[in-house]
Amino acid sequence: MDHLLPNIQFPAELFINRELSLLAFQRRVLAQAADAEVPLLERLRFLCIVSSNLDEFFEIRVADLLEKVRMHALAGGPDGRLPVEVLRAVEIEAHAIMTEQYHLLNREVLPALAEKGVHFLRRGEWTPAQSAWLQDYFEREVLPVLTPIGLDPAHPFPRVLNKSLNFGVELEGLDAFGRDSGYAIVQAPRTLPRVIRLPPDIAGVEYGFTFLSSIMHAHVGALFEGMQVLGCYQFRVTRNSDLFVDEEEIKNLRHALQGELPQRHFGNAVRLEVADNCSDKMADFLLGQFSLYRRDLYRTPGLVNLVRLMQVPDWVNRPDLKYPPFVPSLPKVLTKRYDIFESLRKQDVLLHHPFQSFEPVLQLARAAVDDAQVVAIKMTVYRTGTDSELMECLVRAAQKGKEVTAVVELMARFDEEANINWASRLEEAGAHVVYGVFGYKTHAKLMLIMRREDLADGRSGYRRYAHLGTGNYHTRTTKLYTDFGLMTCNEAICADVSEVFKQLTGLGKASDLHHLWQAPFSLHPRLIEAIRAEAAAARAGRKGHLIAKMNALLEPQIIQALYEASAAGVSVELIVRGVCALRPGVPGMSDNIRVRSVVGRFLEHTRIFYFHADGAEHVYLASADWMERNFFRRIEVCFPILDGKLKRRVVKEGLRPYLADNAQAWEMQADGGYRRRVQRGTRHCGQEDLLQALSGKGTPE
Repeated sequence: MDHLLPNIQFPAELFINRELSLLAFQRRVLAQAADAEVPLLERLRFLCIVSSNLDEFFEIRVADLLEKVRMHALAGGPDGRLPVEVLRAVEIEAHAIMTEQYHLLNREVLPALAEKGVHFLRRGEWTPAQSAWLQDYFEREVLPVLTPIGLDPAHPFPRVLNKSLNFGVELEGLDAFGRDSGYAIVQAPRTLPRVIRLPPDIAGVEYGFTFLSSIMHAHVGALFEGMQVLGCYQFRVTRNSDLFVDEEEIKNLRHALQGELPQRHFGNAVRLEVADNCSDKMADFLLGQFSLYRRDLYRTPGLVNLVRLMQVPDWVNRPDLKYPPFVPSLPKVLTKRYDIFESLRKQDVLLHHPFQSFEPVLQLARAAVDDAQVVAIKMTVYRTGTDSELMECLVRAAQKGKEVTAVVELMARFDEEANINWASRLEEAGAHVVYGVFGYKTHAKLMLIMRREDLADGRSGYRRYAHLGTGNYHTRTTKLYTDFGLMTCNEAICADVSEVFKQLTGLGKASDLHHLWQAPFSLHPRLIEAIRAEAAAARAGRKGHLIAKMNALLEPQIIQALYEASAAGVSVELIVRGVCALRPGVPGMSDNIRVRSVVGRFLEHTRIFYFHADGAEHVYLASADWMERNFFRRIEVCFPILDGKLKRRVVKEGLRPYLADNAQAWEMQADGGYRRRVQRGTRHCGQEDLLQALSGKGTPE
């Protein structure tokens, strides 16, 4: 691609390894669980988040590394490490993280919760009354749905689902048929809850929980009558969960994915977790069954799947052990009775989630459905969830005869099944459903509405209204992730959005856009151009300054451009939540680059790019991180904030609080490690300050 930077080769030591940087992020999340200032049930939730993140890390990143090692790949990344070297380093760090995670759980969080009246009752500590209640529970709810499998030539080792709960049982003695295999497998049905709450009068406390694994351990003998159980051990296998479809062979993407999805549960094994009491004999047996090595074995001192505890904070009605609740606010222009279309004709509306409500976006969709003047709605669908009001709005609009176009991304990882289901429902309602451009994920967050109105020249015509966002159209994540959304009827921006939809649904050459930067066409070169412009200003003795906030920074040529800008004297401030391959503070190369990561109550998800631009101060919001996949293998949009007041709001709310944060901010060091900011003087917590300033009351336009 001729618009890319020349292939300047910076030394490999100037780049941080992607996988190790991802694990460094897990340590920052784990630090939230270790923070005594974080409410106890939220600390438990952070422990669960670490487990969930590690699951995906093994399913995707480690699986990819293992494939490269199996293929004897010798090509390293920008950091120069070979796949086998990275794999060894990952194994060491992943084991260390898990050890710290369970130490926090068993030594700090669970004992502290018990002191507050939230007990997790261990099997060896059950009272007679608790044992009797749990035995009855086992016989009524668990035993009828269990299928123990004794291993012998007629009963081979069963297929084990990805991340499912299983038990390896060591046995002694002969069964009714005279068999003595010594091993059996018991798979816990997915329909059974993994955490069971006991009645308060039985538990002795208001909130008393135990685990399905403990109940099955206690009563596993009932499955093997007349035989002696020598040992019963929880285990869980993590498998490669990436989906592969062959572009050369594929004719119907949806049908191909529907055939491929069931196999995701049975990809190649990449990790085996066992309880720490598991015998070496059983561990070796299981490793052999999954074609894994000792390095792939992770012994857990407790529950093998902490993700199962994620719902516990929601079950416990203890506000004193959780983050304080808040009410998302509305911009002032939308706080009274309003017509959403009339409001947007007067001014653009900027929404900052979760501090401000997602309700105006829903209101825009509802109005589009019910307004007889609206003739067409177009929307991209990446992640919306299985229960989505926005999707229901599209269905209703199509049923009413409006022209509805949904660009559904079927390759949205782990959301493929939900998106396939929505695609089917939309088609049945009469909507036009397309799947974007094969080979390029549609990651842009766009909604476009066509409405017949009386225009300024007195004639009747169509006016376009658009919503552009940095996050997904998913009402649950809008309460948990920080994101910006812009609602506008600016004709130039709406024309750009319309052009993007035309590309996604039709055929033809990409047209020049008025304001939007689009991947895979203009986004990467325009960012390079903007970075270089700051460098040119600095070389000429003028101010060069850029601030960028994103989830990940990996693309080598962008990193090279940032290094060059720093060397020219540009002040570069980066707020990168997760993985960052750039190495800051290297003398002569990145002296002027500072990288920080903020990890707190909400998942930082906004992508904001600020360029000083000789005082013009250009501010952009985007759906894209600075990664190769976002620039070259996805359809993304980056859009400017044109209104001066809204531009100042983005800087004031989206950048300044995080640059001033001395409570939840981590600063990246030149060696790639992170150091938590030490609070000196007045406490500044970006998320808390924004909650205080924005939520629960009217906010700036």
